[in-house]
This record gives sequence, structure tokens and C-alpha cells, in this order.
Amino acid sequence: MRSSLSVSLVLFFIVTNLHCFPLSFTIAYQIPSTKNQDGILAESPLPPEQTILQKHVSFFDRNHDGIIYPIETFQGFRALGFGILLSTVAANFINAGLSQATRPGKSPSILLPIEVKNIQLGKHGSDTGAYDTEGRFVASKFEEIFSKHALKNPNALTFDELMEMVKSNRVPKDYKGWVASFVEWKILHVLAKDKDGLLTKDSVRAAFDGSLFFQKEKEGKKIDEISST
Repeated sequence: MRSSLSVSLVLFFIVTNLHCFPLSFTIAYQIPSTKNQDGILAESPLPPEQTILQKHVSFFDRNHDGIIYPIETFQGFRALGFGILLSTVAANFINAGLSQATRPGKSPSILLPIEVKNIQLGKHGSDTGAYDTEGRFVASKFEEIFSKHALKNPNALTFDELMEMVKSNRVPKDYKGWVASFVEWKILHVLAKDKDGLLTKDSVRAAFDGSLFFQKEKEGKKIDEISST
């Protein structure tokens, strides 16, 4: 239901601030594969040397200068179809949570810039491990998402399978990571599920490399047009 989605989004934004967590299911233009951890190069305005995690957040770098300011985060969420209120909350919490984490050794800035090149410093725990500590794509960990948890369809996850996967990744007492991962995957399911409610392997791959955001922006749907179930 829409109310459930709204609560999840607000919770996610709060967790982002507390945990320095970069959830932008952004869309890079390289789709990772098990044969090439840097992905399959497609048309892209982004530097090809970027890591997959950098590509994952670069959707919000609206002017491609390597810095994401709150106004750009706001614009990114609006481009995805989110309302003004949630986009404002997202911009404030995400930038407040990630700004200093991605600017090591620098004084805090009231402008709350996020440095894309250091986005791996905001990586949270209790995740799939599909990004390593340098922000690179780990193909084997990505494949494990489906080999271990996609029981009904080897190339897609049901919502129940998705939640079981999230639960299995929990690190003891990493409560912020638990919540961050839950809300991250909940939002991805809302954004990318197919007509049967399945989250396909291609959609998850596109979320990891960032291309999902660009696809959703092109579709031009409003978030209230997407059911949360």
C-alpha cells in the first residue's frame, strides 16, 4: 500500500542519515556480468573508470562534476517520480549522512556536498557483499543472491524470497544495517518489480550499476502510480 511505501521511504532516509548509507539505486551505464566485473560498457556520459558503486550514485550528480549537492539529490528523486516532501527529506538526510563520510580530512561544509569518488566510505553493513570495500562489483556475490534465494524462479525473486535474503545477510547487532538493507530492497522491489510482482535478475543488476534510475526517469512515472505490494 502507498502508506507502507511512504513509511519505508521516510525510515530509509532517517537510516541514511544515521548510518551514512548511499541508497541511490542509480543507474550506471555498465551492466556487470560474471565474466567482467567492470561490466559491459554501454553509452554513458560518465567516466568509464568509475567503480560500479560510483556509477550507482552518479544519477544524482546531475551536472556530472563529481559532487552531489542536496539540490541535485532533490532533483534526482523528483526525476524518479517522488513527491516534493519525500524528495526534500531525501536530499536533507542523504546529504547530511554522506557528506562528511565522503570527505575525509576536510572540514564539515554547510553545503553538504557528497564526493562521488569516495562514496565507498558510506557503505553499510548487513548487505549482500556485491560491492567490495573499494566500491567494485563482486560478481560472485551478486550471483549468490539468486543461487541461494531464488527458489521458484532462478532468475527472479519473489517478495518473500527477497525478505528472506535480507534476513540472512544480517550481521548480529548491526541494527542500522538491518533497517538500511530492508528499506533499500523494499524500495527496489516497489520500483522494479514486474507485473507478477517479481524482482528479476536484470532489474537487480541494473540497480547495482545504476542504470535502473535512468530507465525509471525515462519512463516518467510518478511514485504514487506504483503499488507497494
